[in-house]
Amino acid sequence: MGLLSRMSTLLKAKMSAFLERAEDPRQTLDYSYEKQLELLQNVKRGIVDVVTSKRRLELQEETLKQNVAKLDDQARRALAAGREDLARTALERKQVILTQLQDLDNQITALQTEQDKLAAAESRLSTKVEAFRTKKETIKAQYSAAEAQVRIGEAVTGISEEMADVGYAVQHAEDKTEKLRARAGAIDELVAAGTLEDTTGTPDVVERELQKISVSQSVDQELARMKQQLQAPQQPKQLEEGK
Repeated sequence: MGLLSRMSTLLKAKMSAFLERAEDPRQTLDYSYEKQLELLQNVKRGIVDVVTSKRRLELQEETLKQNVAKLDDQARRALAAGREDLARTALERKQVILTQLQDLDNQITALQTEQDKLAAAESRLSTKVEAFRTKKETIKAQYSAAEAQVRIGEAVTGISEEMADVGYAVQHAEDKTEKLRARAGAIDELVAAGTLEDTTGTPDVVERELQKISVSQSVDQELARMKQQLQAPQQPKQLEEGK
């Protein structure tokens, strides 16, 4: 049970370290900034939609006002012609249009209020987004500088994973080199002692034996010559004693 607990703790630690390396706060800041820009664009589009709707109502209002003026003129002309009934009809239509104009005016006023609210919100949001952008760039610059310092420090002290791998590679290469040197030295000793046969073009066993005989003969000849040299001074002394 204790082993499983330790393994679970180790796994969680490794996953936490992996997630910490995978998460780049600069990307998180950029993503948040993009979302704020999207929100700002939505507010601006809302303002455009409100202004468009208001302008459409204003155009409709202008048309109705023209109709009011036209009906009013028709009513006057009908009365002048003695057609009170036609004048009444024109005036009734005029009253209907005036009611519509009042409703349009209320709608235009409401849209204007909405436009003012959105404009104020857009102004505040723009200020916040710009402030966030400045803060974001500052934090990103500080993070990049700190990251560079950490990497430089790890490289200098050799505690980074990359430098640890390099150190392991160097140590492994040195160990293999020493092993190869030791093996080469052992092979040279065995070849010199005759235990191993050198197949790279050096003399074979028979040739080595002949070389040994030649060396032995040379040694014998050298010994004989040295003996003669040692005996040469004694011959005059022996002749003197014979006289």
